[in-house]
Order: sequence, then C-alpha cells, then structure tokens
Amino acid sequence: MSTPQTEMSHASAPGFDTRADSEALAILAAAQVEAARAVQGAASEIAAAARLAAASLAAGGRLIYAAAGSSGLMALADASELPGTFGIAGERIVVLLAGGLASLPALPGGPEDDAEAARAAIVASNVGPHDCIITLTASGHTPYPLAAAAAGRAAGARTIGIANNAGAALFGQVDIAICLATPPEVIAGSTRMGAGTAQKIALNMLSTMVAVHLGHVHDGFMVNLVADNAKLRERARRIVMSVAGLPEEQAAQWLERADGSVKLAIMLAAGADDVPGARNLLATHDNRLRPALEALGR
Repeated sequence: MSTPQTEMSHASAPGFDTRADSEALAILAAAQVEAARAVQGAASEIAAAARLAAASLAAGGRLIYAAAGSSGLMALADASELPGTFGIAGERIVVLLAGGLASLPALPGGPEDDAEAARAAIVASNVGPHDCIITLTASGHTPYPLAAAAAGRAAGARTIGIANNAGAALFGQVDIAICLATPPEVIAGSTRMGAGTAQKIALNMLSTMVAVHLGHVHDGFMVNLVADNAKLRERARRIVMSVAGLPEEQAAQWLERADGSVKLAIMLAAGADDVPGARNLLATHDNRLRPALEALGR
C-alpha cells in the first residue's frame, strides 16, 4: 500500500528539531502558505458545492457537517460562525463530530473509527432529501465521515466530501468531491497543520458563497448578521451607513425602527413605507437586498 501524501515526510523534515527557532518557524510558515495554495486548484468544485448547499438551505433543509479529529474542529469553527455572521438559523446547522461534542477538548482518536456511530447519528438527525452533508477527512479514508456520507446519501441528502489525498475513498461516496492536494506536513501526519489550514480556507470559501447565493451578502457586507453585542451593533450601523449612504445618527434611527435588522433598515432608508412593506418586498425578491432596492428605484 502506497503512503498517502498526508503521511509523507516533508523535504525540510531532516534535522528539523535541530534548527534555530527562526529557521524552524520560517519552514512552518512556508508550509502553511503551500497548503493554502492547494485550495486554488479546487475552486470549481468548491463553487459547485456552495450552490448545492445553498439549494438545500433555500429548500428548507439543513447544512450538516460530519467529521472527526482536526477536520471536525475545522467543521465546528465554520458551522459556529454561520448563524451570527449570516443570520442562518441555528437549527439549520448541525455538526456531527466523532465522539460527540462532549469529547472536547480532549478529542480522543478512537471514535473516528466508529462507522456505526456515524450511521446512528445520521438516523438520529432525521437526515432527508432537503439536507446537505459536508464530510471532511484529511486522509480521505476515516471511517466516521465515510459512513456519514454513505448513510446521508442513502437517505437522499446531497453530499459533499473534502479530503487532502487524491483518490480518497470518501470521493466515491459523495455528489461533489473536493480534493485539497496539500503537500506533506513538516511534522509527518500532523494534519492539523497544512491539511487543516487548507480545509478551513475551503470551508470559509464554501460557506461564504452559500451566503452569497442566499442573498446574505451585499457589496461585501454581511447584511443578514445578528447584531447581538456592542461590536456587532456598531458594525450594523456602519453597514447601513455605507449601503444607504447615511450619517451615523440616521443609520442608528433606521436600525432602531427595524429592530436591528440591517436589511430592513436599508430598505426603510431607501423609501419602503414601513417594516411590513419592507419585509414583504424583500420576500418577493427571495430576501435579496439588491433586487429589492432596485424595485424601490435605488
């Protein structure tokens, strides 16, 4: 059996532990850059995956992440940001982590081999045709995400697989395969490093494009954010100021009238009669701000 790319030795590995701190850190930083470059080669697959995931959410389904180990942490980080950043309801986002969330922060390795636990988690989550499952595994052969992908697909869900080795077994279990062909790790097999970095970048890209397709992004602004702290309330004001072309005081007034909703505040500032009217106009345009503003002549 050939050694997977993620288990091979890096060219700079010999004597790595004897190098000066600055030299060792330069090697580690360069390896991260190399890993990040690997994502560029998967842009078309990431684009297709984003459209698939967005279609599931638009149809009332859920985005379900299934992973183990470091890949599970990347999935958890991405999933946890979506409700606040893009206003996607928390119940529409599910994370299936090998060993369960209760296993954090220890993250034992054994549960990643438990394929039956993955199948049981898919059943317990009532996965169906409207859902989309994103599975991640650096090696591409980890039993937990493979079983989750297969079980999800059998239940009719859309499936996306992300792995870092060409020819990964996962790719035969999913609708869209995303290969992030990262180079060997400086610390052989430590896929929390380069492979994890590439996975996080790919997830950032994928979920951001999902939000774009759902109308949650306008001119690079997160116009569907949930402003539930001081920093985000200030961000909401800046967004309304920029998109609507208003001074801060007026932006704050429209936000107060819109009960903190950035989209509604912008619609009111653009001439919508009232909150119900603004909400109805947005709904007519699939909650997309740009065509709704165009309907108001903006």
